[in-house]
Amino acid sequence: MSTVEEIQQAIKSLPREDFFRLHNWLHKLFEDQWDKEMREDIESGLLTDIAEEALKEHRSGKTSPFPADEK
Repeated sequence: MSTVEEIQQAIKSLPREDFFRLHNWLHKLFEDQWDKEMREDIESGLLTDIAEEALKEHRSGKTSPFPADEK
């Protein structure tokens, strides 16, 4: 198994086209992992309390538009 340092050096030596292919692949992998973790957190109820608190604050008028209206 290669070390992170070895992988980093190999990436630095990639031709431009391969570098961008790797970047796109890593970006997609990251997004897929993020989506998986979010799904798991939602299904486990981990975000329920946070969502309920946010809705409570919004309904009580404690929120503002995002991004804030610039004048």
